Amino acid sequence: MAAEVPGKSQESAKKDGLAARLARDVTGDVLFDAFSRGRYATDASFYQIMPYGVVVPRTMDEALRALAIARDDGLKVTPRGGGTSQCGQTVNDGLVVDLSKHLNRILSLDVEGRTCVVEPGIVLDDLNRQLKKHGLWFPVDVSTASRATIGGMASNNSCGGRSLRYGTMRDNTLSMEAALADGTLSRFGEVSRDLSDLDANDGARALFRDMLDLGAREADEIAARFPKVQRRVGGYNIDALVPRNARNNMAHLLVGSEGTLAFTTKVELKLWPVIRNKALGICHFGSFYEAMDAAQHLVKLKPIAVELVDRTMLALGRDIAMFRPIISAAIKGDPDAVLMVEFAEEDQADNFVRLKQLGELMGDLGFGWNNDKRKWGGVVEITEPALQGGIADFRAAGLNVMMSMKQEGKPVSFVEDCAVPLPHLADYTARLNEVFAKHGTSGTMYAHASEGCLHVRPVLNLKLEKDVRAMRAIAEEAFELVREYKGSHSGEHGDGLVRSEFHATMFGERLVADFRKVKQRFDPDGVLNPGKIVDAPRMDDRSLFRFKPEYRVAELKTKLDWSAYPGAGGGFQGAVEMCNNNGACRKLEGGVMCPSYRATRNEKDVTRGRANTLRLAISGQLGAGALSSDEMMETLKLCVSCKACRHECPVGVDMAKMKIEVLAARAASHGLTLRDRLVGYLPRYAGLASRFAPLANLRNSSPLLRKLFERFAGISARRALPAFRSDVFAPPIEAVGPETGREVVLFADTFNRIYERENLEAALRVLAAGGYRVHLPKPASGSRPLCCGRTFLSAGLVDEAKSELDRLVAAFAPFAARGIPIVGLEPSCLLTLRDELASLRRDDDAKAVGAHALTFEEFLVREAEAGRLQLPLGTVADKALVHGHCHQKSFGAFKPVEQVLRLIPSLKVEAIESSCCGMAGAFGYGAGTYDASIEMAELSLLPAVRRADQNTLIVADGTSCRHQIHDGAEREALHVARVLAMSLDRAKTQSTTTPLAKETSHG
Repeated sequence: MAAEVPGKSQESAKKDGLAARLARDVTGDVLFDAFSRGRYATDASFYQIMPYGVVVPRTMDEALRALAIARDDGLKVTPRGGGTSQCGQTVNDGLVVDLSKHLNRILSLDVEGRTCVVEPGIVLDDLNRQLKKHGLWFPVDVSTASRATIGGMASNNSCGGRSLRYGTMRDNTLSMEAALADGTLSRFGEVSRDLSDLDANDGARALFRDMLDLGAREADEIAARFPKVQRRVGGYNIDALVPRNARNNMAHLLVGSEGTLAFTTKVELKLWPVIRNKALGICHFGSFYEAMDAAQHLVKLKPIAVELVDRTMLALGRDIAMFRPIISAAIKGDPDAVLMVEFAEEDQADNFVRLKQLGELMGDLGFGWNNDKRKWGGVVEITEPALQGGIADFRAAGLNVMMSMKQEGKPVSFVEDCAVPLPHLADYTARLNEVFAKHGTSGTMYAHASEGCLHVRPVLNLKLEKDVRAMRAIAEEAFELVREYKGSHSGEHGDGLVRSEFHATMFGERLVADFRKVKQRFDPDGVLNPGKIVDAPRMDDRSLFRFKPEYRVAELKTKLDWSAYPGAGGGFQGAVEMCNNNGACRKLEGGVMCPSYRATRNEKDVTRGRANTLRLAISGQLGAGALSSDEMMETLKLCVSCKACRHECPVGVDMAKMKIEVLAARAASHGLTLRDRLVGYLPRYAGLASRFAPLANLRNSSPLLRKLFERFAGISARRALPAFRSDVFAPPIEAVGPETGREVVLFADTFNRIYERENLEAALRVLAAGGYRVHLPKPASGSRPLCCGRTFLSAGLVDEAKSELDRLVAAFAPFAARGIPIVGLEPSCLLTLRDELASLRRDDDAKAVGAHALTFEEFLVREAEAGRLQLPLGTVADKALVHGHCHQKSFGAFKPVEQVLRLIPSLKVEAIESSCCGMAGAFGYGAGTYDASIEMAELSLLPAVRRADQNTLIVADGTSCRHQIHDGAEREALHVARVLAMSLDRAKTQSTTTPLAKETSHG
């Protein structure tokens, strides 16, 4: 026996030995530390089970070697994709094998035959992006399509919103290749019942024979007990084994098996032509019951989907910035519920006919806009593709929208996707609401009305024993209703830990015994994801919950205002706990979130992973001092504070703000590094550096100094720092422009003031030419210019940042009190006044300054639309390629950039579909973050800039963005103010001039 390592337990030594063995055989990540394991302890359910370890294999051979090593060590193995399961399918205490990072390729594609073979880790949206150029798509369009992997979808038998036309995952899976727990690799596909088409030496032949015999033996019981609804994904699909015809598809037994029978290595999929034309009818109802009753009639028009959104979801959506305009455009009046009826015929004229028929049908059912509440309603027709897309995004975000409640109680998934026959849907939902009320709660409802499958979530606080007891009682009573209506207790999201326990009452003991036989035959030692489908724990076993009985968060001191949330730290706990693990931050394209994950695809580097780590840290599950530990700093290392999560996370997890709290805790406990001081205190020493600019800039020209800066200050030798200049922006007067002009304040931020004064001068020219009296306020005392404190926040120096903001508010508040706009050029600085300022000061002066803060482009568009701005603009170029700053996108301030540029005559404006540029203030200068910075930029920004011809203007408002573009693509990017100033100059030499106010409609 090996000697035990001093100071280590036998279990710890065993774990180290297994990790070392895996590391020798696997080139991918082997993660056995507490922080990493904690990030894989949860999925989108309310469960949390700490895994023994995590492997992220680079190849499928490595994945299968990990399986073999774990089996030899007596460990369970749980394969994992996006980790978005609602029922706890992807959590276990063994080895988690994450297939999403590397095993995500299309292995083959038959365009003519409309099939493809993929690795299980490929994300649905990524697959469909690659298929789209061939006119094909995979239509099991789950709401989590931006992060759900095909392997996970197959494991759960996912359905999607359009299963009315396309069917479920099972209907679209042609074959699978998978390894059994003992390592045997087999193809599961269509076979003849006599297995004559299999080689006599095929290792799967005996297994298939046993399964087909079971299907024949149990055919009558299956026919009697399996629910007769399409949305049935509970238990094992042993109905695929019954002798209906001469052939059976053995892959359909693996579909929905939740990783408990075999380890999937390949999936062959059936593909469909892309939908080319769509029309959407939003059916409004004054009564939820009437909406549910109408669903059975609406499906007769053969739509591809009928999706429900209830009053609660509409109300929550109106409070979310990204969805507010969509709801305003699509919703009329104050409906109790709406049914979104989607048609997708090849000929758009046919879709319009269906819309007309839909309106007529609603009338035939007795609904009208002038009727009383019970029969109030009608159809709003949506034919504009962009609005259709926005509505689809809102519906897809339904889960997260529901979870955006900031209270302790949240809508909980456990009876969420029960399915009943459509004629019973109205009565079922009415009786279910009575069950909720009986137990002191209410529920939210949305989703697939066309299938009788609603996402129903009662609001409960699972930290409270009484609410856990209520959950248990609601589950039992709800499932009893489902059985009464001959429905399925698991209609879309599978079984996992939530529903497996209830199979005996749903299917009967005989079929559950058959399920056990299947599991035993496939996996006799119980290696593969045990505890799901068969031999499950009680669903209300609190030892398996995310919030276990002993879960506590000790009081902690925080620097920012978190009062909108409950819990310790003035609400910091509640803000952290908002993350429901649904994984919207794992999307790979569209929007900005999460740029570091897009570059690394590591769970550590996604907003969800960071939020989980914070929750575990503040609740003591990662040991003392975890919040300010080195491991926490590593967790947040690649967070670029882009604020995209603040805008794009449907539950509003603001990791940039949370990072400030962590950095403040770190500074308090560990002090500041030299790099922290150089970055944070920049506004304080910038004046001195400018007076000795040649000396201050020596580092850029000296290889030795670059190396010393890298070693002692952590600043990459591969970057040139922005050059200080002696001619900083320091106007001698406090106002320019006509004395009788409308007033505006120009905020001269630190970065433009000391590095690029041309931008501020250009802005002054533009504003003065527009007839404005531009104020340049100075601090009430002292000569040091005003600053927003942004650099101090980035170093966790919150008190110093507040000191700077106090000076700024004192100077700007008198103007704000008179209603004068405060305009800034640097998005991160100006928008600090709309964001962090409110977290540091709640007084009227601070609120007024924040309310009057506008980006340069927001101000110009507002003034132009009001008819108050006239500018003579001339042609400057044929095309402008524009990169939006992260904070502009987060605060909805990017569209005005495009609007303003489109006012320049003959200028074609194209926005780069980019996430964060990767520079993110000081992030891109860090020795430890330089590579990640470049990776982020190379995802889309730099390739787009390189493709642009030399006559195309490159436009970027962010100082960091311009530097990244210069360093990475050797192109000069201009601030919008500079482009407008150029346009003013050209107008003097061109005969064509354009008044800006008359052109805003083009935006």
